[in-house]
Amino acid sequence: MKYATRINSFLRFDSNLLNAFQSIGAIEGVDYVDLNYPEHFADYDIEVIKAKMEECGLKCNAINLRFRDKYIGGEFGNHEPSISQDAIALCREAADACRRLGGNQMIIWLGFDGFDYSFQIDYVSYWNRIVKAFRDVCDYSGVPVSIEYKPYEERVHAFIDSFGTAVSVLHDVDRENLGVTLDFCHMLMKKENPAFAAAWLLERGKLYNIHLNDGEGSTDDGLMVGTVNFWKTVEVMYYLKKYDFQGVIYFDTFPKREKAVEECEANIRMCRRIEQLIDTYGLCRMEKVVEQNDAVAVSNMMVALL
Repeated sequence: MKYATRINSFLRFDSNLLNAFQSIGAIEGVDYVDLNYPEHFADYDIEVIKAKMEECGLKCNAINLRFRDKYIGGEFGNHEPSISQDAIALCREAADACRRLGGNQMIIWLGFDGFDYSFQIDYVSYWNRIVKAFRDVCDYSGVPVSIEYKPYEERVHAFIDSFGTAVSVLHDVDRENLGVTLDFCHMLMKKENPAFAAAWLLERGKLYNIHLNDGEGSTDDGLMVGTVNFWKTVEVMYYLKKYDFQGVIYFDTFPKREKAVEECEANIRMCRRIEQLIDTYGLCRMEKVVEQNDAVAVSNMMVALL
């Protein structure tokens, strides 16, 4: 598996992006980073960023859009056309940056597109504006575009709030270069089964990225991989291996009291240990257990894995 980690975890005590690259590049097993646009590009020329990443042995996995300030009332779906157009323009800039850095994709999380109260938006008009915006971005980008969904936070109700809604957007936008980024914590918040969404998207070649983390399920906890929902994590990894996922696993975890380097290394150890368990037991054996639809057989497999 290929791994990337969250840059902002390394910027808590030192805001120098180039120093963060140095720390991340020294971690064995991490070869990729995701950058936030425009956040991480505000103080650095893109050629400086590119040169430092290459020096540290890092490649760009994805550019993540970060909408701030004027977008608080909505990004693509904003009822003010000028703001919606500005959001599209920001995505175009991010796509340009992604191409220059040799990135694999651009990830769009519309954290402010949504509503807090009944009667606050016209749902159909809002939907149509989002669909049109994604078409515009996909047609321009020249790189794969990935939808990251989240049920709430920043809004009480996010507009693209679930696996089902994200797939509906894929259908209506109807562009070959549009896919989905799954975030483990976001799926837990929505009471989804992460492996179901992963398997469905992998079968159709539409899983562009996966953010691994963990949490208790009510908020975006960003805990270390496999530390709360171990078996759900194992099941996701099983499908990633079954479908030979060639993308990058991104650790979207939030070390607040932990040291960023040590926390990232712990994520890698957990993922590698889970991989080892699956390889030792065997993908084919696991698949036969799944085919039985037998809870006792599942429990026996879990005991064997332990």
